[in-house]
Amino acid sequence: MAVIQQPADQRFAEAREQITVTSPLTGQAIGQVPVFTREDVEAAARRARAAQPAWEAMGAKERARLLGRWWDTIWNNRSVVMQHIRRETGKNETGAFLEVFATDLLIGYYCNNAVRLLRPQNRKAIVPIKHHARVYYKPVGVVGAITPWNYPLLNAFCDLLAALFAGNTVLLKPSEVTPFTALYVVETMYQAGIPKDVIQVLTGDGRTGSEVVEVVDFVSFTGSTAVGRKIATRCAERLIGSTMEMGGKDAMLILNDADLELAASGTLVGALENSGQACVSTERVYVEDGIYDRYIERLKYYAGQIKQNGEAGMDVHVGSLTNERELLRAEEFIADAVAKGAKVLHGGQRRPDLGPLFFEPTILVNVNHDMRLMREETFGPLIPIMRVKDVDEAIRLANDSPYGLSGSIFSNNLKRAEHIATRIQSGDVSINSTKVVFGNVTVPMGGVKNSGIGRRNGPEGLLRFVEPQSILIDNRLFSKPNLTLFDPFLVNSAILLRALRRWIPFLRV
Repeated sequence: MAVIQQPADQRFAEAREQITVTSPLTGQAIGQVPVFTREDVEAAARRARAAQPAWEAMGAKERARLLGRWWDTIWNNRSVVMQHIRRETGKNETGAFLEVFATDLLIGYYCNNAVRLLRPQNRKAIVPIKHHARVYYKPVGVVGAITPWNYPLLNAFCDLLAALFAGNTVLLKPSEVTPFTALYVVETMYQAGIPKDVIQVLTGDGRTGSEVVEVVDFVSFTGSTAVGRKIATRCAERLIGSTMEMGGKDAMLILNDADLELAASGTLVGALENSGQACVSTERVYVEDGIYDRYIERLKYYAGQIKQNGEAGMDVHVGSLTNERELLRAEEFIADAVAKGAKVLHGGQRRPDLGPLFFEPTILVNVNHDMRLMREETFGPLIPIMRVKDVDEAIRLANDSPYGLSGSIFSNNLKRAEHIATRIQSGDVSINSTKVVFGNVTVPMGGVKNSGIGRRNGPEGLLRFVEPQSILIDNRLFSKPNLTLFDPFLVNSAILLRALRRWIPFLRV
């Protein structure tokens, strides 16, 4: 059982509402966590604000040392955090390891690069020799991380870790569906020497999350587009920064020259990781006519080899759904598609023999954009396949969506595929693989359109949690008292400097 963190302010403890957390694998209760009230959140924010200056003053190198030491402990005991993840989400063991491994890559990247990225930078000044310009990166202060249930380790800590590396303190509001993973991980942070007020877990539901938005200096949100819009609106009203990683309806394009085996197996991996409960899941597949029939044959072959259950072991391909909501949505989308002419080629049924929320991986053909499963986010193990006449039609249909988070293309012509990728309206595109951009921590990941604002990972993921401060130094060369910015001498100097910049690169800005 995870350690349940109680609020430091106990005056409201007796009246605090409790949330019961249940396992999707068994339907049985795991434990209870309190709903943090407005008073709790405000008290936590005061503690975080008081702790932030010392955490910032520690310096990027020492913060990296502490965070690296903490993560080594997690990595060496990764089976424990994997058990928490599986118990709360119902995902398979491979999916739990993926969360740990991707977080490990991110920690390593920032441990190796945060000091360099946060170092003050020299910039060219408009007036060379006389002026010197530097940019300092200062933490925004207290960051609120409102995180989802589908990846309770990765989707929570990939953002808040960047905030901590940058010198901020964090209020973490995990999903009420999966709070114990966050509680366990943060408890290990305390044991590694990270001060308790630097990172605090505030359990609760949407009410707690709303209160967090009211007291922080920056919000990092991962979740649905509907909730993200509300949070972004409130952040704008408060004039604080925010990043939003929201819904997706990711398209996969399979071209006539694709490797059939890789395309078919890659479709299943892209669509069924975490039972399709991922913002970057493949939710629409467009296959060129010339390869369509052979692709369907290979897809059916690989689908027949899928192993689905709730057991441990890296040989289990698909686990359980986490919420009944996703199961009911999958059934609604299938019924809507079939009523409009779609055909279920594989799966399509509940598996109560495996557990209360197991649903078969489901392949549908004869689909079109009039069907809900081609337009609305599915968040379940559904794979709709649409035949297209050529790549131009595939691109047009892929872009016919309010979402734009991720995407993928399968083709043996890598140069052409890369050009096609630039025509896809999404934050990232993978060629001959899926979901790998998230794991490539050196490159930014995030959405366009209704899929979000801002980027995580890479330098961009770290620098979103700082405010640049520019310092310009005038060494007083040729300076004299003046009552205007430009006297006749300075005007003539500026005109001369402009002319010289055409011929002398050193003078250019």
